[in-house]
Amino acid sequence: MTYAKAGVDIDRKSESVAALVGQLGFARSGVGSPLKLEGHYAGLIDFGSLALTLCTDGVGTKLIVANQMKKWDTVGVDCIAMNVNDTICLGAEPIAFVDYLAMDRPNEDITSQIGVGLEKGAKMANVTIVGGEIAILPEIVTGFDLAGTCLGLVDKSRIVTGEAIRPGDVLVGLPSTGIHSNGLTLARKIIEESGLSMASEVEGLSRDIGSELLEPTAIYVEEVVKLVADHDVRGMANITGGGLRNLLRLSRSVGFEVTEPMPTNPIFAVLQELGGVTDHEMYQTFNMGMGFSLVVSEDEGDDVVKAVGAGARIVGRAVEGRGVRVPPLDLEYVAY
Repeated sequence: MTYAKAGVDIDRKSESVAALVGQLGFARSGVGSPLKLEGHYAGLIDFGSLALTLCTDGVGTKLIVANQMKKWDTVGVDCIAMNVNDTICLGAEPIAFVDYLAMDRPNEDITSQIGVGLEKGAKMANVTIVGGEIAILPEIVTGFDLAGTCLGLVDKSRIVTGEAIRPGDVLVGLPSTGIHSNGLTLARKIIEESGLSMASEVEGLSRDIGSELLEPTAIYVEEVVKLVADHDVRGMANITGGGLRNLLRLSRSVGFEVTEPMPTNPIFAVLQELGGVTDHEMYQTFNMGMGFSLVVSEDEGDDVVKAVGAGARIVGRAVEGRGVRVPPLDLEYVAY
């Protein structure tokens, strides 16, 4: 089983993104003009001595799992997390958020539960939800879709782009809480073709598989904002769709070797065995236990690990050349 066979071809997706971006050229001048930065996790906007960041993302097909479980009180956390974790990759602090909910018909039970998760995620990320939109689109949407947009703020002198990364710098991994909100199309296809339901209990998991998949995405704002203030953080990656390929977005002049991969969450071993999925496919689809990563100088590596605690570890380092290699698993990724 592969992500592409399940219906999501990440290479074709990249081609579609390029086709869209190729049509966009207009840029505002003066205050509010864009600060050019290709391929990163958020857009940068000139605001005098400061820069604003904007990014947008959704929960994806994790919502199908929520519908099957009839449990919608955690997906709001995912919506916040997917956006604020992108925002902090540039050294910015998330400050405000708006959500967008498209539904086939009004449902107060669902919207109330979504609100519970949004409120919890906002508190965890210290962002204010300043507005949003609920659109009823019966001829376009089946069920509902949830997405959001996050505004962040960073001093121009403190923007983290990855340009400062040098060979020898160390890669610090922060543990994930599970599958987060990526690769759910593949996960659901594996479960379906294995003859299981979301309520099934599977050896290796402490709860039914649906509850495992609904575990909310970790929010890394508090620890990362403090690290950026106290340490020379040279690059950061939110490990989302594309897995370890996300590291390729940090620099066009260096590569990475992951010599000590993070311990994987039990859900990944279960999915890999059920679907007969290769290591190469797993590490380019799922976070595999590392939900976020930072690049710091070798001198600061141990201090950063201690500052984060809670399962953080040095997983590798920046190296000459391009690409991401995982020598213990004989894996290599050369393009995003």
